[in-house]
Amino acid sequence: MTAERAFCSWSGGKDSCLAFHVACETGVAPDMLVSMFEPGADRNRSHGVPEALVAAQAHALGVGLRSPRAAWRDYEDVFAATLAGLRSEGFAEGVFGDIDLDAHRAWEERLCAGAGMRARLPLWQWPRARVVAEVFARGIDAVCVCVNTRFMPPSFCGRRYDADFVAALPPGVDACGENGEFHTFVTHAPRFRAPVAARVARIDTYDAPATQGGDTFAFARLVAG
Repeated sequence: MTAERAFCSWSGGKDSCLAFHVACETGVAPDMLVSMFEPGADRNRSHGVPEALVAAQAHALGVGLRSPRAAWRDYEDVFAATLAGLRSEGFAEGVFGDIDLDAHRAWEERLCAGAGMRARLPLWQWPRARVVAEVFARGIDAVCVCVNTRFMPPSFCGRRYDADFVAALPPGVDACGENGEFHTFVTHAPRFRAPVAARVARIDTYDAPATQGGDTFAFARLVAG
């Protein structure tokens, strides 16, 4: 087995990006991103970002990318198999960007332990104000790519995630979107060798089936350029 390595569970958004950077600063430098994608569709789970743009983020960071395909019904099995494969390549730790969702942490720790790995959550229990401030202070540039319209207007979709965005959030909406209110895509960060060129081609609406909550989402469809 090679020297121990770390991967970062990567949505492409600000929190996973911040977790990557904080992990690097505390002595754990992930050299692989893992981003789960939909089967038969060129978009990653929840955020809806094309693989080419996620690959561009990995290239900008100078790391590898694994992009397994999974439906929600087999998501855990595919993720577990991905971790088992990484463990066989010398990976011993996974970095995750969750802040305070206990169920998410328990799932991550269980899956990592099952593969003989450790789960690291660098942002765990950080106050929201600290997370937001760190994103801005570090120059992590991001655009909102998904909005759950149950929580906020679709007009937020496609906007830059900045101080004006946070100030305009409706009452009760988490400033980090930790409860699934919105998702982001990072176009630049301190460890990016160059910005990722991406623009919003259109805004699509998606009605989730009742088995997935039945909410309506607005997605900013990104393209390179």
